[in-house]
Amino acid sequence: MDEQYTPVPERDESHIPLSESPQTPGWGKRLLKGLWSELVGTVIPAVIIAVLIHIFLAEATQVSGQSMEPTLHTDDRVLIEKISYHFHPPRRGDIVVIHVETRDHPLIKRIVGLPGETISIHDGRVYINGKPLQEEYMHGPTTGYLPPTRIPLMHYFVLGDNRQASSDSRYFGPVAREDIIGRAFFRYWPPDKIGPIR
Repeated sequence: MDEQYTPVPERDESHIPLSESPQTPGWGKRLLKGLWSELVGTVIPAVIIAVLIHIFLAEATQVSGQSMEPTLHTDDRVLIEKISYHFHPPRRGDIVVIHVETRDHPLIKRIVGLPGETISIHDGRVYINGKPLQEEYMHGPTTGYLPPTRIPLMHYFVLGDNRQASSDSRYFGPVAREDIIGRAFFRYWPPDKIGPIR
């Protein structure tokens, strides 16, 4: 018995639902609604999370200048964390990014003096409560002279590691706790120096 050929009827475009046609009124509104839904559901939360991380958790910054040599060099890129100081106060030896009113941009320095301590500088050394501060990260003397000075509560005395080329608390005084932006804890550039910052 021969197979019988039954032609397939051509598709009648007149039966396409109106919602499938880009020329249909309202099609643009549905497209915009879908885009808005995607924006609200994905893009905006991602932006909010990024902003919250930047404000409360961490941010990246680039070192500019020689004041922290040999620990950090100009153009080094480091990560700043902002969370730990919500659980404990800043500590001696921490490398911090600070806001100083007389500067147009934040500075990066090391905390050497804590609130309530008496700090002095003479004979190329830093003294805390009359005792010389051990600073293994230093490769040179601390220049300048500072008579015994009591650090106010909620303030920190900061210095650059390169004491001969650093604008720090010797010039603008102790830094208020609220002006400490965060702690530099990790260098991610250049590649041959990637790692924790000491």
